[in-house]
Amino acid sequence: MVPMPLLIVIALMALPFVEVWLMVVVGQQIGAAWTVLALFGLSATGAVVLRSAGIRAHRAVEEAMRTGKSLQNGPLEMLMVMVGGILLLVPGFLTGLLGAVVALPVTRPALRWAFTAWAERRMARMRATMNAESAVPGRQEATGPGHTNGAPGSGRVVRGRVVSEDESSATGDDS
Repeated sequence: MVPMPLLIVIALMALPFVEVWLMVVVGQQIGAAWTVLALFGLSATGAVVLRSAGIRAHRAVEEAMRTGKSLQNGPLEMLMVMVGGILLLVPGFLTGLLGAVVALPVTRPALRWAFTAWAERRMARMRATMNAESAVPGRQEATGPGHTNGAPGSGRVVRGRVVSEDESSATGDDS
């Protein structure tokens, strides 16, 4: 099975080639001028979406800070609209389609649900990995070098003496 990070890198490397191919196909169907106009239209739409989402996010954060309440729509909602705007801003038909899907209010709940489910599975897998690496099965806290099992300061004490540079040079000690 191919690891997910490698698939992401391959997809990002293939994206420009797919976009150019789509531009050529669309250009052959509707003409070069209309294709360029459509690409400019998508980018302009992305700029408008990104600007309005940024203004809304700024106002929501400002309101939350002023009232002391949490964000009403949640940061994921604002992030999705901003990512959709960025994808629309990038010239290309595939990125424009992805941006529209992410930014449209109709599709956002399904995408939010899918992202939340993915994040929960990922966190559960990470939690299981962390528990499996524990020295004592079933224990939640970390064990091993550098970790103490008691209160702060209850670990092993090493007695010593602090020597300043002035004191060490006066005695001729170079250690």
